[in-house]
Amino acid sequence: MIAATLQESAPLFVGVVFLLGLLVGSFLNVVIHRVPVMLERGWRRECLALDGKEPPAEPPYDLIRPRSACPGCKAPITALQNIPVLSWLVLRGRCASCRRSIGWRYPVVELATALLSAVVAWKFGFGTTAAAALVLTWFLIALAVIDIDTQLLPDSMTLPLLWIGLLLPLLLSAGGRLPVDLRDAVIGAAAGYLSLWSVYHLFRLLTGKEGMGYGDFKLLAALGAWLGWQMLLPIIIGAAGVGAVVGLTSIVLGRRGKGVPMAFGPYLAAAGWLMLMLGPQLVGRYLALYGPG
Repeated sequence: MIAATLQESAPLFVGVVFLLGLLVGSFLNVVIHRVPVMLERGWRRECLALDGKEPPAEPPYDLIRPRSACPGCKAPITALQNIPVLSWLVLRGRCASCRRSIGWRYPVVELATALLSAVVAWKFGFGTTAAAALVLTWFLIALAVIDIDTQLLPDSMTLPLLWIGLLLPLLLSAGGRLPVDLRDAVIGAAAGYLSLWSVYHLFRLLTGKEGMGYGDFKLLAALGAWLGWQMLLPIIIGAAGVGAVVGLTSIVLGRRGKGVPMAFGPYLAAAGWLMLMLGPQLVGRYLALYGPG
């Protein structure tokens, strides 16, 4: 009954997905904050083990435990204080207990996730294609913000995203935008990884420096698996072009020094999402320029 109603009413479906996006955005804030901390804890334990030392006992720390709390006064955040966007506005961006400032990025991530999710719902309509596109969108948002913060693209996120993209053609029937044909997904994953891997090693051979991280290879491989090999070149060109403009602008404005590393993952994620939404149309218009007049 509910599925039929959502399928028949596009505005209702978009509205429901918008509200769902707010909730998912709240969870993505947890992922963005905690996954890097979980990685650091794991690395410390591995280093101690390599030194033959026993890692100290630590309280559980994952995406569920401990309960979210103010980083200043450690007061637990109640359910009413954790309503996406609304709670931040009501509290005027401050902790209810100690009045410590709460970063503006929390509601921005929640609202951005909701808006992008609604756009996906409007574009694809009710069905499995929209569901798959939403999953890809949520992964890309989390990965982009984590890379901005830490210049890390965790394997614990890029590799599941890659495998989901490869398995989708086996789980769902191809024919729409998602999933792509299994052959295109496999070629896209391999070509996506090898293309940036080759650029990385060529750059290091010529300059002696590392131009990007392996996480970028895995993210592009995942996008190739989801969108097919045909979208790889537009993604690379779009990400590199926008990244170059932003980097040069930052240097000119004095916000970034020359030689300071810049996260490439957010540009790959943004270009990948745009190709998800507009890729076939953009590629088709480009090819039409060289077709028969």
